[in-house]
Amino acid sequence: MSQAAVEVVRLLSTPAVSDFAPPSAHTVRRRSAAFASAVGQPDWPPRLADPFPGFKGVPEIAGMDLTAGKLGGAILHHGCLLVRGLVDVRGVERLTDALVRAFQAAAAFRAGAPVAGEEPWFTPFPLASDGDLTASGRSFVIDGGGVWTADSPLSLEALIDELRRAGVVEAVEGYLGERVYLSVGKSTLRRVPASTGTGWHQDGAFLGSDIRTVNCWLSLSDCGVDAPGLDLFPRRASGLYETGTKGSYFTWGVGDGFVAELEQEAKVVSPVFAPGDALLFDQLFLHRTGVRPGMTRDRLAIESWLFAGSTFPMKQIPLAL
Repeated sequence: MSQAAVEVVRLLSTPAVSDFAPPSAHTVRRRSAAFASAVGQPDWPPRLADPFPGFKGVPEIAGMDLTAGKLGGAILHHGCLLVRGLVDVRGVERLTDALVRAFQAAAAFRAGAPVAGEEPWFTPFPLASDGDLTASGRSFVIDGGGVWTADSPLSLEALIDELRRAGVVEAVEGYLGERVYLSVGKSTLRRVPASTGTGWHQDGAFLGSDIRTVNCWLSLSDCGVDAPGLDLFPRRASGLYETGTKGSYFTWGVGDGFVAELEQEAKVVSPVFAPGDALLFDQLFLHRTGVRPGMTRDRLAIESWLFAGSTFPMKQIPLAL
């Protein structure tokens, strides 16, 4: 077992880190069973001041400055918030090690290898036969360069620990005004090659426009120059844009032609990310994977949608934090 894996197990065996037993497939199932719906804030969205008055583009702060007010105000007035150095070097190394091991274990599992009991880097979460998440959907995600974090118990526990350590859970719960949950279907370890496809979209087109959620998109590698980053339309959307038209490949996607029209209002922004940087946004934010000719390296990242319990999209399967 690597030193990083030993550290994960040590941390997760400490009661202050988790109320659950050391990570295993059973641990993940217990997290799912711990979901409790709630009544959300009656006045939504909240009325928050703009932390960046007069600013045009993608607002940025340092990780140490993340608060619920800055997060919510940035999302409601600018669509997103870029947090530099959200996760420290040790956390990035820990999560990168987990991601690499999860992908290796997933590949071995698909090749017929048994699940390793002592290091559960890939143990498929049990899916209902009549549910929206399916085994074929899991395979689609893996083929596209992803692994559901719930399918890697050690990775999931490490991710939750780092999100709490960085203050993400506290900030998101402060903004949403209630307890938040991860999910099986929308928490994903990603290794994106330079040859990947891309398309503009708002996640609300398939998650629902009225949910209350924040995505913490965390980069674990340099990206945006030699590796795919993100292209962003730096404006707050009041709702869902037109989908399935003007060059969109998917029915839920926003076409390049439509985005070209939006650019009369503001130009697309393509930030350069360093390991540990994160972009936080909600289901209305318009974005896509940023691919350019000449890119040669994979991008490593983790997508973590944190949902309010009151509006949780149950087909995604909740996971308590």
